Amino acid sequence: MDKDYSSVMEISLGQRLRELPGPLLLTGHSGFKGTWITLLFEHLGVPVIGYSLKPEKDSLFDRAKRIGAIPEKFADIRDYEELKSFIDLHKPSTIIHMAAQPLVLKSYKNPRETFDVNVMGTANVLDIAFKKDFIKAIVIVTTDKVYRNDNSGRSFIESDPLEGKDPYSASKVGTEAVVSAWQQISRISGGPKVASVRAGNVIGGGDFAEDRIIPDLIRGIIAGEAIEIRSPNSTRPWQHVLDPLHGYIKALESLIIGKDIVSLNFGPTDKSLNVSELVKIGVEHFPILSKLAHNDSKQHTHLESISLGLNPEKSIKELHWQPKWDQVEAISKTFVWWKTILEENSNPKTVCIQNIEEFLDQK
Repeated sequence: MDKDYSSVMEISLGQRLRELPGPLLLTGHSGFKGTWITLLFEHLGVPVIGYSLKPEKDSLFDRAKRIGAIPEKFADIRDYEELKSFIDLHKPSTIIHMAAQPLVLKSYKNPRETFDVNVMGTANVLDIAFKKDFIKAIVIVTTDKVYRNDNSGRSFIESDPLEGKDPYSASKVGTEAVVSAWQQISRISGGPKVASVRAGNVIGGGDFAEDRIIPDLIRGIIAGEAIEIRSPNSTRPWQHVLDPLHGYIKALESLIIGKDIVSLNFGPTDKSLNVSELVKIGVEHFPILSKLAHNDSKQHTHLESISLGLNPEKSIKELHWQPKWDQVEAISKTFVWWKTILEENSNPKTVCIQNIEEFLDQK
């Protein structure tokens, strides 16, 4: 019988987290998604601490001048003793684990490191957490790329087979195996509730990572240089970063009240757009892209999937979560964010907060 998660909707977002004795530990807080969710937690009044590598130059964390904004430790997730000491010091009640090596193309160059960070880093978090009685719930962030993909165009559901084609996706399948093992430990021996959450191609203002389409376009605009568009016909479940982050928080709050969650998808409900369609939306906001962006004649299907899509019906039904912004709106808001920063010299943090307020106000 399907579980009813409607009780999660009876209180405001973040209220259950605010009521806990300890803060929320966010690993990977200096990353793109980590910066956005930290700002979201601050807006919601949720105490948060961060454990992450030092921020990269020109990252959102760097642009928004976030160093020292929350209690934090800059260290490697693979450093078991450093992580343990940080957890012992701050005694978090919950954890959202985002720290990862997240790039597909980089995983081909450094496959061992990718596995070490993504698999053993997660094992470190869970092993330490299960030895601390003050930690009640843990959400582990993985990816839509954990599913066995035959490029049929079908949207994946949580029970579909998992299989990694490239080192990054394979490492995230390994992460899912780690989650499954500790979920079993929790059932047999007790311990925090644990769930994995899977999201698609997350976009939003401030992402400046390598080998991602919108950051590549923005770098081309800034430099006035030509941009090669890889796999223009490949489709992706584009979603604004705030939509899955909203889902992660709702999943965590469901775990706090004792719900059994194994894994959940968070993705758009409208048909996935291809890369060329995304570029066309970009041209509407930055006309110069019509001159700078050129399709790469090479085929990259051996590196990346042609088609990706997630079915979020389980999250919609069980958490009463809904994506608030469709793909066109998510893409447009991302380009508008960058236009505001580059052409109006606006404060990145201020623009993020404006997006957050708009997002939370939308029903």
